[in-house]
Amino acid sequence: MLTRALIVVLAILNLGVALWWMLRGEPAPAPPAPTTGVAQLQLLPATAAPPPTAAVAPTQALDDRTPAAAPAPAAERPAPPPPVAAAPTPTPVESAPAAAVPAAPAPAPVAAAPAPPAAPAQCLSLGPFADRAAAQAAQAKAGTLLRGARLREVADAGATRYRVILPPAASREDAQATVKRIVAAGLSDYYIIGQGEEANAIALGQYRNREGADRRLAALSAAGFNARLIASGGDGSAQWWLDATLAEQAEPAAARQRSGAAQHRSLDCARVR
Repeated sequence: MLTRALIVVLAILNLGVALWWMLRGEPAPAPPAPTTGVAQLQLLPATAAPPPTAAVAPTQALDDRTPAAAPAPAAERPAPPPPVAAAPTPTPVESAPAAAVPAAPAPAPVAAAPAPPAAPAQCLSLGPFADRAAAQAAQAKAGTLLRGARLREVADAGATRYRVILPPAASREDAQATVKRIVAAGLSDYYIIGQGEEANAIALGQYRNREGADRRLAALSAAGFNARLIASGGDGSAQWWLDATLAEQAEPAAARQRSGAAQHRSLDCARVR
């Protein structure tokens, strides 16, 4: 009896469960997961209807007014879109200065070809001539082949010796002081005359030709010594010479031939200036 009652109860329970299962409907789908950064629409409870507008007094003019649309309930108004992040205003970047374009190198100036060095001046003596007039005529004949010409008289032209000497000093001590100056100037070949009319004079060389004596005189004059030339021997006759500087590209032989001189000698140009 008890068993039968339990079976009836279980059958009733199963039938109830089956009916509930058939009548419950489809389960509501689970709400989707909210999207990050997007506002969700939410329904708000309906608000009370606005109070009725008070009747317009009969004494007031009736205005033809179109009733304004009632504002939508907050539940029906769409939610404002989420604020869109404003794009960052680009910071004005100071434009970098354009890279300096290297200037094209200026063409190197073409160096002018160096002028050839001028040839050193060449000086000479033309002669000998018997008198001054003959020397002047020879200068006129030479013309443009000579520059800065001057006449020079040579006494004792027939001399066989030429001595270069400094005049006598006041005392032996003065002569010795002069010798020290000669040595300091780099000159040699000297001695002090000890007796006679030329006592305390300084002999500076004896030469057999006039050219050697003239070179010695020029060296002493450049060092600041006032020497003199003494000729000895011969008949005491004089000769004239024409000292000059050769023009550019002129030849000594051509100058001698045009002037009619018997010979030409090389000459230190310092004696012509």
